Amino acid sequence: MSVSLYYSAGRAVPLTAAETAAVEAVVAARESSFPFQDEEGLHLYDGGGEPDEVLDGSTRIPADPGRLLPVIAHVLDSVTELRRALPGARWRVHLDDLDVPWDEGDGYALPGMRGTGRAF
Repeated sequence: MSVSLYYSAGRAVPLTAAETAAVEAVVAARESSFPFQDEEGLHLYDGGGEPDEVLDGSTRIPADPGRLLPVIAHVLDSVTELRRALPGARWRVHLDDLDVPWDEGDGYALPGMRGTGRAF
């Protein structure tokens, strides 16, 4: 059984050139710091999503218990950076059917992960 983390941002106005560049910079930086080259990290789709959707993607979560939390933490930190780069967008982040809450100070984290420093 596969579990995935899904993320999407929507708004009526498309991304500006500056926002597109900011998204690309976040993706490049997060890809280079991803801890496991043989696992799926932040994965953005190539358009074609829902109306008014400006960004969407998903990450398949590894079954290996030793990799599960580091991958989730890294991807949620990545999505936190993306959200902060796209002000005014409506975000939805969820782990299959579980919505991942947003906190203005900490960003995205699963319940129980907040305040842990998320260094696994």
